Amino acid sequence: MSLIVAKFGGTSVADYPAMSRCADIILANPDTRVVVVSASSGVTNLLVELTQEQTTDERSMQLIKKIAHIQYQILDALGSPQDVAARLDTVLSRISSLSEELSRNRNKATMDELLAQGEQCSSALFAAVLREKGEAASAFDVRQVMRTDSHFGRAEPQIELVADLAGKHLAPLLSSQRIVTQGFIGADENGSTTTLGRGGSDYSAALLAEALKATAVEIWTDVAGIYTTDPRLAPNASPIAEISFNEAAEMATFGAKVLHPATILPAVRQKIQVFVGSSREPERGGTWIRHQVEDEPVYRAVAVRRDQTLLNLHSLQMLHAQGFLAETFATLARHKISVDLITTSEVNVSLTLDKTGSDSAGNGLLSEALLQELSQHCRVRVEDDLALVAIVGNKIASTPGVCRRVFEVLEPHNVRMICQGASPHNLCVLVSESEAAQVVSALHKNLFEQ
Repeated sequence: MSLIVAKFGGTSVADYPAMSRCADIILANPDTRVVVVSASSGVTNLLVELTQEQTTDERSMQLIKKIAHIQYQILDALGSPQDVAARLDTVLSRISSLSEELSRNRNKATMDELLAQGEQCSSALFAAVLREKGEAASAFDVRQVMRTDSHFGRAEPQIELVADLAGKHLAPLLSSQRIVTQGFIGADENGSTTTLGRGGSDYSAALLAEALKATAVEIWTDVAGIYTTDPRLAPNASPIAEISFNEAAEMATFGAKVLHPATILPAVRQKIQVFVGSSREPERGGTWIRHQVEDEPVYRAVAVRRDQTLLNLHSLQMLHAQGFLAETFATLARHKISVDLITTSEVNVSLTLDKTGSDSAGNGLLSEALLQELSQHCRVRVEDDLALVAIVGNKIASTPGVCRRVFEVLEPHNVRMICQGASPHNLCVLVSESEAAQVVSALHKNLFEQ
């Protein structure tokens, strides 16, 4: 049997009309058996503010009222079915008690459980919308199958356990009903709630698709697929009908916000095709991400990732020495920091760190403990307010003339780092945040519009 896992983001489940449109998309395809939802738009941000140490008791009450208002408006439009109303009351009461607990004892485990409550609400409501339309559907607690480690805020899924548990607890339900479940969250071996980091709902959908051996993952958002760049930066940006896994992985990694960077990994492992489309305008189609595609142009897209940090490490120990890089990377690994781009000279190493690696509560990457540990064997300088611009395509490293076309655009700009050659699919430059929009627009014009 063909099986599709569909994921709907926060704007797609923001209110009753949005949920109703998404339900129609699901009902139009009998193969869509698993639905993964984010929290309703705005709810996760409100929950994140609840976790902040500076949030006062009075502000906490205001935040909880706002969350309740968003969810009860959807409930009211449904006619307030008793079972769903009781579920919402329970979740909102839990939010209140977790907020109080966090004010007394700040710990990441409690933060994760608090942040997970938004998806509990939206999944219960969305299943009710499907039932209202006459479809057999129920909300399923993904924590029964999404097994992770205990790294709260940025937990790592245990792939084999997820597959085993999904086969036992989720797969048997699919023949008789549509299952609505939560993205972004999981549970460790002790049953404690964990989160996969901000934007982790796409990843959740792909992991479930992998575990259930699905044929496709559909990512429904507020844009009609993937474009050659952000249309807000280049009005002539055009939609892309299909791209390869390699290209999509580069685009997701380097800033295409319609995909979480980790989404592609499970799809690549099982060669599951991924569709990206607009839940507001499904008739416009979207982008298919496939293992093989017919067209592989040199230039596919220009992506930008803002809010980048450049870490400069200087040490004379590097000069004709061994072990410095190993020690540096071991230190970063102990602090769960994934290095993005790297350039080296005889006595300097420059690394870029992407703040999308921050945990679910928005806590940053560079802790004082990490900086102090690095400072023991090198001089550390941190630069912020940078943006990473990536030209994504095919055979970039082996195609003559690429650098000329890119660098003639960059001539008026101060480029802090250039990385090219490690992958045939990208050429990356690090520029000032304030110049990023201008750089993207100029590159798109030169590479795609002439």
